[in-house]
Amino acid sequence: MNKVFLSKSQFTRGLQCHKSLWLYRNKPELRAEPDAATQARFDAGHEVGILARQLFPDGTLIEFDREKVREKIKETQVAIASGVKTIYEAAFSYNAVLILADILHKGKRGWELYEVKSSTEVKDYHVPDTAVQYYVINGSGLKVVKASIVHLNNEYVRDGGLNVKKLFTISDITEQVRDLQDFVTNELVSQRKMLSKGIPDINIGPYCSDPYDCDFWDVCWKKIPADSVFDLRERGVDKFKLYREGIIRQKDIPLDVLNAKQRFQVESTLKKRNKADTAKIDEFLKQLWYPLCYLDFETCRFPIPQYDGSWPYQQMPFQYSAYVQDKAGDKLTHHEFLAEPGEDPRQAFLESLVGMVPKGACIVAYNAPFEIGRLKELAEFSSKHKARLNTMIDSFVDLMLPFKQRHVYFWQVKGSYSLKEVLPALVPGMSYDGMEISDGGMAEQAYRDMCSTDDVKERTRIRKALLEYCKQDTWGMVEIVRKLGTLL
Repeated sequence: MNKVFLSKSQFTRGLQCHKSLWLYRNKPELRAEPDAATQARFDAGHEVGILARQLFPDGTLIEFDREKVREKIKETQVAIASGVKTIYEAAFSYNAVLILADILHKGKRGWELYEVKSSTEVKDYHVPDTAVQYYVINGSGLKVVKASIVHLNNEYVRDGGLNVKKLFTISDITEQVRDLQDFVTNELVSQRKMLSKGIPDINIGPYCSDPYDCDFWDVCWKKIPADSVFDLRERGVDKFKLYREGIIRQKDIPLDVLNAKQRFQVESTLKKRNKADTAKIDEFLKQLWYPLCYLDFETCRFPIPQYDGSWPYQQMPFQYSAYVQDKAGDKLTHHEFLAEPGEDPRQAFLESLVGMVPKGACIVAYNAPFEIGRLKELAEFSSKHKARLNTMIDSFVDLMLPFKQRHVYFWQVKGSYSLKEVLPALVPGMSYDGMEISDGGMAEQAYRDMCSTDDVKERTRIRKALLEYCKQDTWGMVEIVRKLGTLL
C-alpha cells in the first residue's frame, strides 16, 4: 500500500476520531470555522510558543512554508550539520509523516525535544502528540534523548519584566513517549488503511468533543433531532448509552432511568409546562433593597500575564455595565466603563466602579460568584479600596439562583439556567440574536482585537459592539426582575 502523507496535526486528529481525519482529507469544505473560543486558543498557543523560545535563546528559526516542505527539511539538516545548538520549528519527515518541533535543543547528553503548550499543566493528549514527533525525529536518524512539555506555571505572578524561566514549567515525559512508540507505529498503519477506503462508519460519541470540539460536528450530528437525549442538562443518565440503545428523542426515554432534575426537564419540555413557585419568588425578591444596582463584568484571560500582579489566565476585568435605581419608582440610570486598549484596566476599572456603585447598595448579578471572585482579586490588587470592595462583596444577590434551583422554569430553556437562555424565554424579544457580540467568548476576543489594532475606526466599531453587548446583559437583568414581580 502506498504510504499516505500525514502531518502531526492530522495524526492527532485521527487519534480523536478516524472519521474526522477522513473528512479533513476528503471533504475539507465541510469544516466549520473556528468560534471565538477556539480562535482564542489558537492565538494563545502561537503567542506562548514564540515566548517559550526565550528559554533556549539564540536559536535558528526554520520558517515553515507548506509549498516548500522539502526545502525546510533540508534547512533543518543543514542547521544540525553546521553545529546549531537550538532550532525552532525544526522540520522532519519519516515514514511519510511531517512534524515541526517547537524547540529542538542539543543538551549535554544529546538532542532534546520540547513541545510547547499554552495550558497550565500536562494533559493526557499531550503525550501522543509528542510521541509522534519523537517517532519521526528518531526515525529520520537524529537520536532524541529527552522529550518534555513546556507549559505555563499558574503560580507565577508577574513582578516587573517577564521572568520567562518562572513563567514556564518544563515537564519531562520521556519515558511515557518511549512507551508509546509501538502505539504510534500501529496507529499510523491503522489511519492509512482507513484513508485508503471510503468514509468510516463511525457513530457519534464522547470523542466528538474530547479533547476538542470537532470542526465536523455539524456533519455527524445533523440527524440528531431537537429535544433529544443530548439536550438533557445536569448530571444523570448516560446519554450515549441511551443513544446506543436506540433512544434518541426525549419522548422515548423511560422516565424511571432519569434523576429528579432530568425528569423534571423532560416532562416540562414534552408538556410545554412552566413553573413559578410564588412563595420562593417572593422570598427572593424580598432580599432586594434600595439603592439597587444591576451589575455585569466582562473579562479577558491573557495566557501571558501582561501587567504586574497578574498571572496566567487571570480573569482580568476590562468592562462593566450597571443600571442603578435609588429607590422604588425612580428612573434607572445607566453607567458603563470600558478600558482603554493596551493599558492595565484594573485601576481605572476600580476607580470607576467604586465611584459608581452607591454606598449600601444591593448589587444584583447573574451568576454573582463570578463578579465576587473578580472583586476579591481586585481587593488584593488595591489596598486603597479593599474595605469598600469587601463591603460590596457582602451586598450581592445572585439572580441566577431562582432559575438554577428551578423555582422559576420556562420549558423553552430546556434545562438551562444561563442568562442567554433565560432572558428570551422570560422576556420575548430580548434575544442576543443578530448582535455583533453575543456571548462572553466573543466579547473577550473583541477586546483582544481592540487592543491589537491601531485602526481608530476599527477600535470605535469594536468599542460600540462591546458596550451594546454588556448593556444588554444588565438591562436583561432589570427585565427579569420585573418579570418575576409579575409572576406573584
